Amino acid sequence: MRYIFDQQMTKTVRVSKLFAAALVLGWALGTAPHAAAQNITTPTTPPIITPPAGNTAFLLGHGVGTQGYVCLPQGTGASWTVNNARPEATLFQTLFGVEFQVITHFLSPDTNPNQNAPDPVPFGSATWQSSVDSSKVWAQTLQSITAGSDPSCPNAGAIGCLLLQSIGSLQGPAGGKFMTKTTFIQRLNTGGGSAPADGCSISSDVGKQTLVPYTADYYFFRASE
Repeated sequence: MRYIFDQQMTKTVRVSKLFAAALVLGWALGTAPHAAAQNITTPTTPPIITPPAGNTAFLLGHGVGTQGYVCLPQGTGASWTVNNARPEATLFQTLFGVEFQVITHFLSPDTNPNQNAPDPVPFGSATWQSSVDSSKVWAQTLQSITAGSDPSCPNAGAIGCLLLQSIGSLQGPAGGKFMTKTTFIQRLNTGGGSAPADGCSISSDVGKQTLVPYTADYYFFRASE
C-alpha cells in the first residue's frame, strides 16, 4: 500500500509541476509586454543577418522539423530543390525541465500582407503560428549565411542561417496578438536539413521527394518599446 501511495504522490507532484509550468508559459507567451519578461539573450551575428537597430528579441523557440526537397530537372540531369510546399517544424521552450510546444512552422497563404510583402503575394509563405493564442506571422528571407561560417551558425553542412522579415500577420480567432508584432526572425544554430548527396542526378529521378530532419533556434523580434 505504501508503494502505491508513493507512486500516486509522485504522479501528483509531476502533474502539478507540469500544470504550473504550463500556466507560467501561457502567461509569458500571452501577456509578456517585452523581451525582458522572457530574458531573451541573442547571440552576436554577422551584420548581414542581424535585424536593424530598434528591434528587440521577445521569443526564442528551438525548432525540430523537416526540410522538404523535390528532384527537378537541371540541364541534362536533375538536382534536389527545396520543396516550398512542405516546410514542417515545431518550436519548443523548456520550462522546469519540460519541453512545451510554443510555435508551429509551416507554409500557408499570406491572407493579411503588410507593406513589406511582395506584389503579387506568393501562393504560400513561411508561417509561424502561436500554439497559445493562434496568432501568426508570415515572413520572407532577406539574407542568409552558410552553415559553419560563423559561431552563430556553427554546423558545417547544415542548412544555412537566415534573417527573415515579416510580410504579414494575423490575430488568432479569439483576438490573440502575440505574434502580430513580429518584425524580424532569425534562424540560427542549424543542424541537418541539407539536400541528400545522392538519389537525384538523372532524368528518371525527377519527381522524387524526400524529407530531411533538421533543428534550429528561432529568434523573434519586435520593434523596441
